[in-house]
Amino acid sequence: MPFVVGSLTLAPLLLTGPAGAAASPARAESARLGVAVGLLTVGTESRTGYDRDLFRHWNSGLNPSDGCNTRNEVLIAEAVTAPTVGARCALSGGAWWSYYDEQRVTPASALDIDHMVPLAEAWDSGAHSWTPARRQAYANDQGQASSLVAVTARSNRAKSDQDPAQWLPPAESALCRYAAEWTATKLRWGLTLDEAEQDQLLVIAAGCTTTTVSWEPAP
Repeated sequence: MPFVVGSLTLAPLLLTGPAGAAASPARAESARLGVAVGLLTVGTESRTGYDRDLFRHWNSGLNPSDGCNTRNEVLIAEAVTAPTVGARCALSGGAWWSYYDEQRVTPASALDIDHMVPLAEAWDSGAHSWTPARRQAYANDQGQASSLVAVTARSNRAKSDQDPAQWLPPAESALCRYAAEWTATKLRWGLTLDEAEQDQLLVIAAGCTTTTVSWEPAP
């Protein structure tokens, strides 16, 4: 599959805890995609003991007083045409761009919020040793734009819990961004990767020489 050269900088956002309380910003770091992939630790993955319910989501989001859970806050933040926010954070109207498959999407119910690094993959890569509070923070992370992304339900479900060695977005224009966001998320949370995953990311990076990854370590 040919890879499209592109560039992407992932802007750091305000870090928050699982209940939405502000935390002191960590020092932002950045590197070219190939270098950033090299900063990840290769490890052996194991899914022993995994249960999706060990990652509590969606919680009350960044602002518990607004009536919106994390899912709806992400939808509001990522809309290309703003939806109307009604009582109890009911969303109507609006439009979204699913970059995985280059689809303009409406209504909001047609979208999934994808964990860039799926919960099962996070478990395999280090989250099995985290506290419940840290897993909840991961599952609701709005402190970095790469962590959660609104995409078509079809593309999210095709991806499922697969890493880049097993699944990539069908739109070639998405490859550089996707690899950068995957890498940024793993760096942010100190997750490992396996050898096949590393090999695939490096192949993509070879075609994305101007892509820059920026991340902040999670609190």
